[in-house]
Amino acid sequence: MAVPEIEITENGIRHCPAPAKLNLFLHVTGRRQDGYHLLETAFQLIGLYDYLHFTRRHDGQIRRITPNGDIDENDDLTVRAARLLQDTAYRRKGLRVPGVDIALQKHIPEGGGLGGGSSDAATTLIALNHLWCCRFGRHELMALGVQLGADIPFFLFGENAFAQGIGEKLTPLTTPDGWFVVIKPPVSVPTATIFRANELTRNTEPIKMFDFPGFRERADHFGKNDLQPVAAKLYPEIGKALDELGQFGNARMTGSGACVFARFDNVAQAKETAGKLAGTWEVLTAEGLPYHPLKYLLDNKGE
Repeated sequence: MAVPEIEITENGIRHCPAPAKLNLFLHVTGRRQDGYHLLETAFQLIGLYDYLHFTRRHDGQIRRITPNGDIDENDDLTVRAARLLQDTAYRRKGLRVPGVDIALQKHIPEGGGLGGGSSDAATTLIALNHLWCCRFGRHELMALGVQLGADIPFFLFGENAFAQGIGEKLTPLTTPDGWFVVIKPPVSVPTATIFRANELTRNTEPIKMFDFPGFRERADHFGKNDLQPVAAKLYPEIGKALDELGQFGNARMTGSGACVFARFDNVAQAKETAGKLAGTWEVLTAEGLPYHPLKYLLDNKGE
């Protein structure tokens, strides 16, 4: 799918891409006293996008002008991100920004572990940092993002990464080139349900960075997803999708589910596999990305 070219004018920004992510592996290594789980994961950006359009307002208001499922406007992560940036720009720099209308085109399946809502919020911070001339750097935006959700800093990091902590400690990671087949089972998995499960493994041995030199060659078989057995037990559709996609590649679940994926060396292999599964499942294909498509704005403080 061709990516529309971003349009930047004095009055707004259109066609801002918000890419999806996959967790190539996801280990739970412990739990903090506040209840948050300690994780290690490899984040992979993929060429499956939501698109956001931002139009400058002159009354300081921040409004969502398109529906987003059943999510109330005040609970929408894009609106919350915009308001947080607006408030921070005033408190830290004395900037009174003009407000914005936000329109969202959803293509990333919701409730699937692909990070669509987090990516939308990150793209909102990147785009409005430019539109409002806030000139916050990447790490300043990441510090804002983590206040809204643990996955958001990754999408502001700008490239694929090895993540630790609750997902906010990020190290650049070179991942193998390839195309991904993604199946969305007909279920939505509440993340909290998986993390509360008694049978969840919470003591996987932490990874040392020296484990990664051969990662590009063996990424398809590196580690595991500790959440996968729990999710597949609670939602049999996930287990079925893993079994069927596993006939063609090394199938894994991303995040806490429900989407499962497998990597292929080229688009022909991915399309062929997707065609064989399409009659039974909602199937997507997407190319692996090395960088966020808005990385150039991150690198230049939105200028």
